[in-house]
Amino acid sequence: MQKTLIAATLLISLGAGANIVQDAPLVSIDTHDAYFDNLKALCGKAFAGKIAVDNPPAPGFEGALIMHVRKCTDSQLQIPFHVGDNHSRTWIITKTGSGLTLKHDHRNADGSHDDQTMYGGQTLDAGWATAQSFHADQYSKELFTARGIPQSNTNIWQMFIYPEQFSYRLIREGREFRVDFDLTQEVALPPAPWGYAD
Repeated sequence: MQKTLIAATLLISLGAGANIVQDAPLVSIDTHDAYFDNLKALCGKAFAGKIAVDNPPAPGFEGALIMHVRKCTDSQLQIPFHVGDNHSRTWIITKTGSGLTLKHDHRNADGSHDDQTMYGGQTLDAGWATAQSFHADQYSKELFTARGIPQSNTNIWQMFIYPEQFSYRLIREGREFRVDFDLTQEVALPPAPWGYAD
């Protein structure tokens, strides 16, 4: 319906001898589109995961691990990552016109923004329809430095999606963390993440 209205508007404009007026397009490449669409196909579903790699071991991921592909548009995916009763984390993947970005929206239990939030990275290459790497962006580097964890400035987050498994991975020198989610079995939908509403 929207495309029909746009086409009709263009025809009227052309018929009147006016120039075409339209928004700048949100451009993307095939591998980014395919990757985004593969994740978007899971929209509305939740899956259980388990820690596959945690080297060196770090606290904070005790309890059931659930990812929920909760909200999807043509340019953004919101994927809360629940850890037991901790509903503070939401992964946000966005098409920017210059690639894909991954942001970590961290909230406090009252919904307010955590002091360390919206860090993440961006794609620097084409990647694949099944895998993308997000290198720490400048905002994140300055945030990490200000927070006293400059070792995180070299973070690379990776997300892999295959027919039976989704993996979230963090790597940097001296640190690797990966959670694997079983896509063959859906689980009950978790509550809304902190700071969001159904």
